[in-house]
Amino acid sequence: MENIITYVAMDTHKKQHNIALHYPAQEEIVEFTVKNTVRDIKKMAKKIRRHAPGQVEFCYEAGVCGFTLKRRIEDAGCKCMVIAPSLVPRKPGERVKTDRRDAKKLLMFFKAGLLTEVQAPDAQAESAREMTRLRETAKENLKRIRHQILKFLTRHGYVYADGKHWTQKHITWIRTIEFTEPMLTKVFDNYFNEMIYAIGRLENIDREVELLAGSEEYKEIVELMCCFHGIKTLTAITVITEIFEFGRFKTPRHLMSYLGLTPSEESSGEKEKKGAITKAGNKRVRRLLNETAWHYRHRYVPSKVLKKRREGQPQWAVEIADQAGRRLSKRHRDLINKNKMPCKANIAVARELAGFIWFMMTQYQARINTKDAV
Repeated sequence: MENIITYVAMDTHKKQHNIALHYPAQEEIVEFTVKNTVRDIKKMAKKIRRHAPGQVEFCYEAGVCGFTLKRRIEDAGCKCMVIAPSLVPRKPGERVKTDRRDAKKLLMFFKAGLLTEVQAPDAQAESAREMTRLRETAKENLKRIRHQILKFLTRHGYVYADGKHWTQKHITWIRTIEFTEPMLTKVFDNYFNEMIYAIGRLENIDREVELLAGSEEYKEIVELMCCFHGIKTLTAITVITEIFEFGRFKTPRHLMSYLGLTPSEESSGEKEKKGAITKAGNKRVRRLLNETAWHYRHRYVPSKVLKKRREGQPQWAVEIADQAGRRLSKRHRDLINKNKMPCKANIAVARELAGFIWFMMTQYQARINTKDAV
């Protein structure tokens, strides 16, 4: 049967997109540009659909346009794939790069089936993910302004050496500082007021994230993940919104690879060489799992706080979390006893923790599907 699919590739930008499309009945490739507006995108998609003899399939690389462009194209009645840019084939010898060439090259790979699709969240899942990412941004802004205050004080001879920074005692010490120059007082007041604003903003966002975690959609699955040692509400809701669908990974190894926790490798013939982790994929979840893994460096004994978090949770979930606690704690200590660097041992534990989380989440989904089937 003759292929009647019309393939369309888009090289996307903030203001306009370069389009390369191929109608099955024609030999030449049609090229043009379209403005990045709702009206122009839908008009373009509908026009291509009218001239196409069959199904129309779009593709573009994940980037500045996010997944909104995909939804706009699909609203016009066409299929659309978002492509992983890091997995697009590239020729080492190519030295000329333009938007037109990129669109045509993407079109050729799209027709040949050589592109890897990015799993797109729905609008609700994406908005929840934006909320948790907003919290991370607010936390980084607070860290930045605190760093600026400390450097400002150091430049003018005020160094705190009576304990840790940003404790109540440290803040009280900061308030007692008096500068000899009135201009320095104004500068410091601006820094300090910005820090107070950043603290208040982070507290407000934390409340919003807590409300999101307690919503009907996320409450049950967040409480399940909080059964793990070292995982509380903010970590749980961030991991869930970033991954949003654990079932898209066929095995836990696929999730580990997606998070960039697997070792890189350059092996050839009889020579086998493994290097540092790939650090591909989702860096936010990788960082959270790395931080959580440090909780397993001590012998695993469920604390009162952990037992309280597990109250009312299904026994199967508690057993998975207990198994993870015993396994990962032993794993961490065994690696240290083998003279592995603590950071490497921690990454190995984080990698296995991702596997336990995948198992719990897929078990939960399987049980939900079973109940719905009954």
